[in-house]
Amino acid sequence: MLETLLLNQFGAFVLVLARVGAVVATAPLLSTKAAPMHVRVVLAVALSLMVAPLFGAAPPVSVLDSAAFGWHLASEALLGSLLGLGVTILLSGIQLTGQIISQLGGTAISESFDPSLDESVPIYSQLFYFLALVMFVLLDGHEMIIEALLETYKWLPPGRAGWGATYTDAAVTLLSQSFLLGIRAAAPAMTALLLATLVLGLIGRTMPQINVLAVGFSVNAFTTLACLVVSIGAIALTFPQRAVDAITVIRDAIAAGNGV
Repeated sequence: MLETLLLNQFGAFVLVLARVGAVVATAPLLSTKAAPMHVRVVLAVALSLMVAPLFGAAPPVSVLDSAAFGWHLASEALLGSLLGLGVTILLSGIQLTGQIISQLGGTAISESFDPSLDESVPIYSQLFYFLALVMFVLLDGHEMIIEALLETYKWLPPGRAGWGATYTDAAVTLLSQSFLLGIRAAAPAMTALLLATLVLGLIGRTMPQINVLAVGFSVNAFTTLACLVVSIGAIALTFPQRAVDAITVIRDAIAAGNGV
């Protein structure tokens, strides 16, 4: 009897850890690679130890049934990943803004190493990314993600998670919002830089003695710096609400997918 009880409690904890660990591994700030791996593991285990006694119950299948238990474990991880990736997808849209501006402004050669992507990215992408991440922290977005995680246990106890059609719709919605956010934030710089290129082309045709390449590089650099202020303002105005909407979309998708 005691052995069965311990197995049930262990199984419930492992299922909780799968969902919480997936959130910690994918959510902004929580998943930062700047923190050592063991720190993130300790964070996931600590959160699971706090959550398991509150919402933990006997798993729907025994831990000894490896195939069925593994399926439930994967479902929990998928649910946690969906919740954590919501805002991360929006941050990717912000990085897209920096890449567009860097390419059009001729500063794409200026790169910095991004530990989250494990590769070098344009410096403006990093600038916008950290700006959005700071706003996310000031918005208490990490607390909102944890709150949404806890709410999922009210609808879906450990082992009850599944993949519904609403999850796919939510992922598509977030991807489209991320791309739209990146294009809108880059629109002022795109317009200004394209106009500057057009004007320089006209000057080069009418005044061939001017070295358009040398002049154009300086003009693009100064235009890019001037447009950064507008793009930063656009991100500051739109990102906080988009981040809240992303968490709400995922939470509603999880609730609708389970008839709540």
